[in-house]
Amino acid sequence: MKSIHRWYTFLYCIIYPFFNLVHPGKVLGREHIPEGSVMICCNHTSDSDPLYLAFAFGLKNQLRPMAKIELLRVPVVGWLLSKAGIFGVDRGKSDVGALKQAMQFLRSGEKVLIFPEGHRVRESRGDVSQPKAGAAMLAVRCGVPILPVYIPEKKRWFRRTPVVIGEAFTPTVATRKGTQEEYEAITADLMNRIRALRALAE
Repeated sequence: MKSIHRWYTFLYCIIYPFFNLVHPGKVLGREHIPEGSVMICCNHTSDSDPLYLAFAFGLKNQLRPMAKIELLRVPVVGWLLSKAGIFGVDRGKSDVGALKQAMQFLRSGEKVLIFPEGHRVRESRGDVSQPKAGAAMLAVRCGVPILPVYIPEKKRWFRRTPVVIGEAFTPTVATRKGTQEEYEAITADLMNRIRALRALAE
């Protein structure tokens, strides 16, 4: 764990000055970040979203982002990302191993970042959001709150892009483990909460 924190801090300190120069962020709602374990869920419109989130949460709240497995297979880059605590998911199948990893991180007090939509969704080009229920299932199984976050699609160079952090909520289910229908209902509620944050970003 300590080695992961060191690598995360190293990459953070190397990348932040350059990224913040050309893509500065403006954080709204940082006070909503809870202590301890939390499932962070954000809309996904660009490859830069994870960096906006990492810098918005700061070194005090280091994240465990779930990324597509292909990214971690890139020579050198994948090695560095793995060292910094990023873990991969195979989007082409039901990746039980990735879910088990996420559960382990949440149960050990970490902050896991997942994009429920699974890939970039841009309304400007007519993309349709089809979020997956994995984040809801993880939150229910691990008994942790979900933290909705919104980042606008339009990001201008040298202009501050708002990162809006909403209020955390704890999903409830009728049974201890929940059902697929309950996970899907929680996911729909989550995406509505994320979309509602758009008004604060305008």
